[in-house]
Amino acid sequence: MQRLKKKKLILLAFGICAPLTFTTSKVNASAFGAEIFCTMRDGGNDHESSWDAAYSYIKKQKGGIFKVSPKNAAAQITETVIREKEKFSYCVEYLDNLHPNRQLIRDLEKEEERKDKEAKDRENKRKKLEKELEETNEEISEELNDETFDRYSY
Repeated sequence: MQRLKKKKLILLAFGICAPLTFTTSKVNASAFGAEIFCTMRDGGNDHESSWDAAYSYIKKQKGGIFKVSPKNAAAQITETVIREKEKFSYCVEYLDNLHPNRQLIRDLEKEEERKDKEAKDRENKRKKLEKELEETNEEISEELNDETFDRYSY
């Protein structure tokens, strides 16, 4: 009885894990995704609509728990186009749109980091000035407390 339960548990675990490990549909999905992208681009469609159609197809076809990221889908399409050069020879010119200018992305990231650093510096200066003002106010307050004013002495 105990042995039968263990066998059922093992078969159940294998039944759940087996479809996740076989990736034959991934290859077919990326090939057809590349075909969708290239055909739409060659037909005169813009990059965004072609990319959306191909990406949604690849996402839908990939089985498993995790979905394909846009970067991964773009890499799959690029890989398929390069691997099958004869079939997709007209599509090579469109691949640059799948991978945006990395130098531009790095420049934007550096600019964002610079702005964050400036904001932190401004915040630190503000805090420093507030602290100095507070210390100055405390000193003035102490001096005023040390001196007693006789309001009738003038």
